[in-house]
Amino acid sequence: MEILVALFIFSVVGIISAQLLGRTLDAYEVLEDRGSRLAQIHRAMFVVQRDMLQYQKRAIRTASGESFPPLMIGDEGALEMTRGGWRNPLQRPRSELQRVAYRLQGDNLVRAYWPVLDRLGDEEPLTQTILENVDDLEFFVIDARGEEHKFWPPVAMPEGSSAALSGLILRISMSPVGIVERVWEVPDG
Repeated sequence: MEILVALFIFSVVGIISAQLLGRTLDAYEVLEDRGSRLAQIHRAMFVVQRDMLQYQKRAIRTASGESFPPLMIGDEGALEMTRGGWRNPLQRPRSELQRVAYRLQGDNLVRAYWPVLDRLGDEEPLTQTILENVDDLEFFVIDARGEEHKFWPPVAMPEGSSAALSGLILRISMSPVGIVERVWEVPDG
């Protein structure tokens, strides 16, 4: 009888230990996945921040003479802007300014950039995916009065005047984090 009681106690302790070990391993996997996801988000925000802090107030031109403003926010939350600081370690004959764009392509946050600033024809941008599994993406401009604008430049602008912007907001929604919002003060450019 004593042996049966001892075996029963030993089996109960074994079952509890196995369940505890299983839950600990599951929690470890969840924490590792979330840590990996947060590292991906951090790298993506670093890339975006690097571009935002290098904003330059330089419009671009096309071969047909059409001009585009230094910063544009259009449909579907896409942003296109001119940035400085494009390193040129090989000393190639090119500008240190670069045109970059951010948009949602499927469920990926994509950074596009053009090899030339002023476009001669139908140059296609080069793209790189900087964050996967994104649910929603929005960019906003904060103007000099502190108001947020979903589209930039504003449509109701007097001819010949330029709107002053003081900041950029990025709102990105993704699982399992939810909504991440970053705000950058825009340099004078």
